[in-house]
Amino acid sequence: MNRLATAVRALIDAQEHATVATIEPDGQPQLSVVWVKTDGDDVLFSTVAGRRKHTNLLRDPRISLLVYSRNDPDRYVELRGRALLEDDPDKSLIDELSLRYTGGPFQDAAENKRVIVRMTASKIVTRELDRPS
Repeated sequence: MNRLATAVRALIDAQEHATVATIEPDGQPQLSVVWVKTDGDDVLFSTVAGRRKHTNLLRDPRISLLVYSRNDPDRYVELRGRALLEDDPDKSLIDELSLRYTGGPFQDAAENKRVIVRMTASKIVTRELDRPS
């Protein structure tokens, strides 16, 4: 596990969208855009049980995540590591992220079962995070 530097944590928590990569059954990458937040040195996002990200991570927990500044795309962080999946029956994480990213509650289908993806980085690659944004 790598500790998230202050600049890395600031970029992830700056309401920037993240692109997450999981591995398809045939070995191809699968990409999705997600809302993220830090929790200590982990990065969290929400998904629906049974969706492609979820099924890919159940089979193979390797994951990569990229966050870049919308105002300065040359400033970015890439995290590579593993994911742990946690049930979120109260949908608390997606509600928190929606409030943060949109200012309002998340409109989710009642039948959706939410899962928290907790990513722990084993490798962190940054670019231009040491200069002011």
